[in-house]
Amino acid sequence: MAKVNISLDAELVVEVMVLAGVGTPQDAVEAVVRDYIARGHRTEARTERTDQSLREVEVKPQEPQA
Repeated sequence: MAKVNISLDAELVVEVMVLAGVGTPQDAVEAVVRDYIARGHRTEARTERTDQSLREVEVKPQEPQA
């Protein structure tokens, strides 16, 4: 697996470490990234279900108008 080195503000990393309950900066950053990705997948799933239900409504035949 490829690795990436970045610089971050130490206060941000420490705050994430405390909030996430992890002991290393590496684990803190990985937790944030994994959470962000999971949130994106949940959003995609909700949006996809909404889009699908809208398509199903549009496909239903309309009743004849008098």
